[in-house]
Amino acid sequence: MISTFPTTTSYEHIRLDDKGVPFIADSTMKVVELVMAQMAYGWSPEELHFQHPYLTMSQIHSALAYYWENKATLDADIERRLAYAEQSRLDAGVSPLAGRLREQGLLT
Repeated sequence: MISTFPTTTSYEHIRLDDKGVPFIADSTMKVVELVMAQMAYGWSPEELHFQHPYLTMSQIHSALAYYWENKATLDADIERRLAYAEQSRLDAGVSPLAGRLREQGLLT
């Protein structure tokens, strides 16, 4: 479900949804998702554009500027997401396929 974006920001290409989550305007991408891609891969704004051609360079730069202006809040969201992913991985345990491959010595 795509939320409406009732709250504008001082960033032309950033909109907050009804829960205050910053999205890149005219897309379904959250600012934090673009920032996490940049952190994970070390991508420049140009590489982010290459990887996400549906975003304009203006949208990308606006999202990155929004991140730096709201770094503490978005970094806390990133940490929460990473902790959730790690807990989910631990909760899931070893997959049956990985278990069989380990038994056969094909996976360490």
